[in-house]
Amino acid sequence: MPTEPPTVSTGIAGLDHVLAGGLPRNRLYVVEGESGTGKTTLGFQFLLSGSRAGEKGLFLALSETEEELQAVAASHGWSLDGIALREVPSTGDLSPEENNTLFHPAEVELGETTKTLFQEVERVGPARVVIDSLSEFRLLSQSGLRYRRQILALKQFFSGRRCTVMLLNDTAREASDAHLHSIVHGILLLEQLAPLYGAERRRIRVVKLRGVKFRGGFHDLKIETGGVVVYPRLVATGHHRAFSRDQISSGIPELDRLTGGGLERGTTTLILGPAGTGKSSIASQYAAASAQRGERVAIFTFDEGAGTLLARSEGLGIPLVRQLEAGLIQVKHLDPAEMSAGEFVHFVREAVEEQNVRIVVIDSLNGYVHAMPEEHALSNQLQELFTYLRQRGVVVILTMAQHGLLGPLESPLDVSYLADSVLLLRHFEAQGSIRKAISVLKKRGLHETALRELTMDGQGLHVGEPLEQFRGILTGVPLYEGTGKGLRREKDESTP
Repeated sequence: MPTEPPTVSTGIAGLDHVLAGGLPRNRLYVVEGESGTGKTTLGFQFLLSGSRAGEKGLFLALSETEEELQAVAASHGWSLDGIALREVPSTGDLSPEENNTLFHPAEVELGETTKTLFQEVERVGPARVVIDSLSEFRLLSQSGLRYRRQILALKQFFSGRRCTVMLLNDTAREASDAHLHSIVHGILLLEQLAPLYGAERRRIRVVKLRGVKFRGGFHDLKIETGGVVVYPRLVATGHHRAFSRDQISSGIPELDRLTGGGLERGTTTLILGPAGTGKSSIASQYAAASAQRGERVAIFTFDEGAGTLLARSEGLGIPLVRQLEAGLIQVKHLDPAEMSAGEFVHFVREAVEEQNVRIVVIDSLNGYVHAMPEEHALSNQLQELFTYLRQRGVVVILTMAQHGLLGPLESPLDVSYLADSVLLLRHFEAQGSIRKAISVLKKRGLHETALRELTMDGQGLHVGEPLEQFRGILTGVPLYEGTGKGLRREKDESTP
């Protein structure tokens, strides 16, 4: 007879990862959370996973009808044919002639409820059981002592039956729940947060799991059609892989000279500047040049749609559309108001690990930051993500718009310390027109300290010769005092 695996899957890949493989078999667990956090959905996925593995499952409903539970399953496209679904009434007959005036309800209804529950388990003989919910037991018990004894009775009943049990419970608020926590083998806590703007955010935390080195902390959770999805918190350590330390070219020789030969693999580059200076265009140029070399590129955009990005790039002679059709570039527009930080990290990891993406472009961090103002640990999450990508040898290119056009400029989030290189873009005025300047503010390695002019037209991006006689670049109001030497001549549109 084959030996049973020591753990059972929850049916949720991300949660199994957090649990270091799954839940230890034949133990009692509590899943706690407010209404709407996904407890019932998680319970169904736990049973469906067992059904696929050939294990009998039993769902005991103390507070919902079978019709309501079938509706929940249908909303996710599930069939519960392989799962025994039983209602366990806890209120008895409410007709006047059946009203009990001699005994306390806890002495009658609790005993009847427990008896019915045990009978159903004995009749079905399941390997997995979900009881929804413990709130009914708590109310019928009336006291903390009786409630603890009831949970102990449940534990003793299941102890010799080779059965893994999941007890669904409202978030602990009473002292009696502390007794429950000491009895069970593990506790999963589900939470729902309501930000000032955007959809609600859900997360899960393993409060307790005896004998298992689980991944602690909160992990983002999402309920979608098909069930609960858990995005494990990224821990960068342990993801290192060998890669060459060569440089990647932008396809523009002058820009490569400015950056000391190109951008090194396993580094993060921040392109910083006010609106309209060409940050996204430079990022697109790097993406196109990498794809032309046969490397896979992923562009995650928050501020503009994929169609706008592609049209603008084509107008500048950057062939993103052709490379998109060839499968070398993927463009994914994300709405951070409907997405958690953990989900974004999941998309990036999926591109790197499953699609072998070597260049990741994030355009821009502003939309991501502004849509998640209550994510106080956002800088730490980004640092963990960038560290992970460095260890995988991925080139990361970020864009960030600074506030203001003239005068002192401010950034919404200081991530310059996370970047290995910083390209600084600025507007400046010369010969009666507004022009753009580019320089390397920071790079871990040799690079030019010169300031060059950046221009754009239908033939692409052009980086001019180093500009001399230039002052005030760091004040936000740069001033060119030269005679025009080194400036690229503007084309006269009236001439053929």
